[in-house]
Amino acid sequence: MGEAMLWIGVGLVALVSGAELLVRGGSALAARLGISPLLIGLTVVAIGTSTPELAVGIDAALQGDGALAVGNIAGTNTVNILLILGMSAALRPLAIRMQTLRLELPVIVIASAAMLAFAWDGRLMRGEGLALILMGVGFTFAVIRVARRESLAVAEEFAREYGRARLMNRQAAAEILMLTAGIAIIVAGAGWLVDGAVALARLWHVSEAFIGLTIVAIGTSAPELVTTIISTMRGDRDIAIGNLIGSSAYNILLILGVICLVPADGVEVSRQLVRVDIPVMLAVALACVPVFVSGRQVSRLEGGLFVSAYAVYLAYLIAAHA
Repeated sequence: MGEAMLWIGVGLVALVSGAELLVRGGSALAARLGISPLLIGLTVVAIGTSTPELAVGIDAALQGDGALAVGNIAGTNTVNILLILGMSAALRPLAIRMQTLRLELPVIVIASAAMLAFAWDGRLMRGEGLALILMGVGFTFAVIRVARRESLAVAEEFAREYGRARLMNRQAAAEILMLTAGIAIIVAGAGWLVDGAVALARLWHVSEAFIGLTIVAIGTSAPELVTTIISTMRGDRDIAIGNLIGSSAYNILLILGVICLVPADGVEVSRQLVRVDIPVMLAVALACVPVFVSGRQVSRLEGGLFVSAYAVYLAYLIAAHA
């Protein structure tokens, strides 16, 4: 068991480090090309912090562990909203941007419902993966269109968060190296994490889905957690929500979509995931609607309730697989 835990730990460290390099390098290149800081935050950063889920999912799908791949997506999205967003709001109330209400919130609800519908028969096929990817492309174009209408004040806020002036002064070669190194480290880390998680599941006599929903999901959410903590410390609270909701949407639309394209016979989804864990993910997305709309903020009480809800769900997972 010690060896399995070691590989899981090494894999998690590699994923977090690789995602940081990927996001920073990609953001620097985008800024050098004169792309809007707002657009960088909603696309490069959101997709970049989702790359661990992509790497883990592809590696798991190639090994025939579809339950781990799908469980990781469902578990990560639940962690993002209930645990990470809840913790951030519990520290200080989170203000909600109008764009989150009009675009990102509806998309995460629709994406979660589509994932449940596609997985209902116990298998995610390539055609369904392609449909998710097309939805993800549409979401990205919508983000780009909205970004063009954002005010200068909002653009400057994203510039402060991701340090555009500092990034513009870096050498392009160093930025490309960061980007490439980040991708390589993430791919390697995903392999170590999946190998360790599968070995641990077999030692504990639990399903790969359980490992994906817990250890792997919390681990691959580390980039979102780091981004949220930094945003909270700097007072850029809307960035925290935008990144968490946007990253969760990309997890389903692009990440799961690409994963579905890997195996020719589709990705198998366990009954437990279809009947319990994916519906929980959808319920969490739906719960955000009244919370976000009422007063356009997530209060400390609501944040505390989110964290408590995740604790209850985690306890259920442990009890159900004990």
